[in-house]
Amino acid sequence: MGPDIDVSTLNRIISAAKKAVVVSHHSPDGDAVGSIVACGLYLAGRGVDVKLLLPGAMPCNLTFVAPEAHPILIHEENPDAALAAIAAADTVFCLDFSGLSRTEGLEQPLRESRAVKVLVDHHASQEKEPFAEVIASREVSSACELLFWILMQMPDVAGDPARLPQRCLDALYVGMMTDTNNFSNSVFPTTFAMASALIAAGVDKTALQQRVFNVFSEQRMRLMGYLLKDKMQLVPQYGAAYMILTEAEKQAYNYVPGDSEGFVNLPLSIGEVRLSALFTETPEGYIRVSLRSKIGTDVNALARGFFNGGGHINAAGGRLYIPVDEVAAYFLDSLQKHFGR
Repeated sequence: MGPDIDVSTLNRIISAAKKAVVVSHHSPDGDAVGSIVACGLYLAGRGVDVKLLLPGAMPCNLTFVAPEAHPILIHEENPDAALAAIAAADTVFCLDFSGLSRTEGLEQPLRESRAVKVLVDHHASQEKEPFAEVIASREVSSACELLFWILMQMPDVAGDPARLPQRCLDALYVGMMTDTNNFSNSVFPTTFAMASALIAAGVDKTALQQRVFNVFSEQRMRLMGYLLKDKMQLVPQYGAAYMILTEAEKQAYNYVPGDSEGFVNLPLSIGEVRLSALFTETPEGYIRVSLRSKIGTDVNALARGFFNGGGHINAAGGRLYIPVDEVAAYFLDSLQKHFGR
């Protein structure tokens, strides 16, 4: 039903772990949050003292995923506690990123840690050297899907999702659901098999969809309308659309982390648009780049070539370190160079 994964080494690492940190990437999405929560709850069930850790704040619509018994430490909000957790850990589990640079301010402490490190990821290529074990696949929808199939092959689970805590199952579903944009992209046969197994084990998909997708503010809805009406630009010769969201505009609409989630997908509903980009100015001074595409257009290559990033064929991201008023010209130039016309 799912991919065949050798979990023997991972199982030995978990059996030896006493204090663990479970960490994901900066600017966390549903897959990042869901995967660290699910992994942490599984480890706790095996008697490991677990700390969940993120480099920066998570979107407000995902805070419910974290259980009260295992709150997520945010490095940018509580750096001393985050660094203390890393220093005390004998094992570090890294999920949903291909290299430690994605952890921003936590990169150096993680590199310097003498803990045994494990990486579980679903992106194009992985940094190998820091990790004792790397389990990676691009043939899954998400890190949560990969983690689900890993857990199904653990001896104590033995293919039965009902042996996992309900909060663990919910977290896995949230990560898979959000990384596929509710089954709109990066979906494999195993993705539906996972969803079916989780629902059979008690996951209420309707309730989770409600809590993730239908809890935003009025201001977020108005920001979406503003971007579509006044900021969306089409580039017909490349079948592209793009929007640029500035810090001033974010402040005008009382923006909170996660408010722009999904905006980049909206222009793809236009028939002639096969590539969509959202450029978001950040308080830190860089431009966050989100790229999405229809089948047949590779935004991973575009992200790697021009935006200091990467990802998947139809969903990728990166960063730009230029003033926001130079972004449009840079994007148009990158399209010309990438498509060669």
